[in-house]
Amino acid sequence: MVTTDPAPPDAVDAAIARVLDAERAAGDAVAQAGETAAAMTEDARAAARALATRTERRIRSIRAAFEARTAAEVAALDAAATDAGAQHALTPEERARLDAAVAILAAELTRQATA
Repeated sequence: MVTTDPAPPDAVDAAIARVLDAERAAGDAVAQAGETAAAMTEDARAAARALATRTERRIRSIRAAFEARTAAEVAALDAAATDAGAQHALTPEERARLDAAVAILAAELTRQATA
């Protein structure tokens, strides 16, 4: 049976110190990774808030332009409806042209009825 001498106390202490240093370094790395992740999360949230703000501003602008264009079109339709409902007093020339057109139409209609 082979027996080994126990490691000298200095070697054991050095090994324990290395393990503790590695554990401390790993803990520091985990803490740093957590801080980095928190910073990335906050950056992403800030970017999302900025995007939401820009999007809302663009939507308000588009909506305002649509409402203005629609209001103008409705006003034009209202004006056209008002114009269509307005009476027009015929001038003597228009009255003469209308009388001539009615006479021609009456003549054509009576000719067809007798033919």
